[in-house]
Amino acid sequence: MKQGTQLDFSGQTIFVGIDVHKKSWKVSLRSTHMELKTFSQEPSPKALSGHLQQNYPSADYRLVYEAGFCGFGYQRQFSELGMSCIVVNPADVPLTDKEKQRKSDTVDCRKLSKTLSEGALKGIFVPGIEQQDDRGIIRVYQQMIKDQTRYKNRIKGWLNFQDQSVAVDTDKYWSNHYICLLKALCLPPSARINLDILLQGYQQTRIMVLTATREVRALSRQPRYQQIIKLIRTIPGIGEITALLLVTEIGDIERFDSLDALCGYVGLVPDMHSSGDQKIILGLTKRAHHQLREKLIEASWIAVRLDPAMTLAFNNLCKRMKKNKAIIRIAKKMLNRIRFVMKNQKPYVTSVVK
Repeated sequence: MKQGTQLDFSGQTIFVGIDVHKKSWKVSLRSTHMELKTFSQEPSPKALSGHLQQNYPSADYRLVYEAGFCGFGYQRQFSELGMSCIVVNPADVPLTDKEKQRKSDTVDCRKLSKTLSEGALKGIFVPGIEQQDDRGIIRVYQQMIKDQTRYKNRIKGWLNFQDQSVAVDTDKYWSNHYICLLKALCLPPSARINLDILLQGYQQTRIMVLTATREVRALSRQPRYQQIIKLIRTIPGIGEITALLLVTEIGDIERFDSLDALCGYVGLVPDMHSSGDQKIILGLTKRAHHQLREKLIEASWIAVRLDPAMTLAFNNLCKRMKKNKAIIRIAKKMLNRIRFVMKNQKPYVTSVVK
């Protein structure tokens, strides 16, 4: 009996587009010249690796999937299996109107593999596991802060609705005395139950905020962050938590080739529509790292009061534009200073206005 020929795809590339879901994957395979096949499989990098090696042995495998609920775990597993895998922003995958109107898992994975084979996809930054976990701590902290604010607003709204305006304005700092005052309000039984439930939710969230704050401050004092945070805090307007947010979210500053690239990541660039001689500026882009942008703008308002150079720049900008636009320019200046400090590992020296 004649033995079958051993397949060898050395020197050839197989492009793999994966539409990931919790219970199954839709996978599309392409060579450089044509689509090979599309199929469904269990959500397992190991199973897909086995299929590729069995059917296309010795090929160069390049895989892609969209960022989403599964994070970067699959990308790391493919890397451990020796496969090149990138994660892309879904907004970066070009789609025709027909594909948008007839969207399906099959369409999505075919589009991913085809666009990858054309070299038109660029992967997003994949943080290390330690950086990802450290990010998680400060992101939980920020979520807890927002939850606490929501409870405050719910209680204020309820008090206004119940015509308890005096209680609303008694203490803007939400001290323990203020909470006791709210618990002592004379209210009908059902209204008393309503307010007590809201107060209990607020107090539980407050405890979580305090716990998260302690963990964030402890993280900022870890040896891997202590020195760089100390340097960043030499920039007026930046505190300990903002510095930790910058370090954990930006990571390696060298991955940004220029200040413009860093501004684009943070979202301190405008959206625009340009056609012929017409150019329309649409304001700050919606594609942004919203937590970083918010913190930088907040820090910029502080900097224009503490740093004479920033004060001078802000006053000059306000002569030709509104304050809310001028502060965006100041935020860019601050981001440039942060980039300098992180790249050169040197403290910021406050300018002296002569």
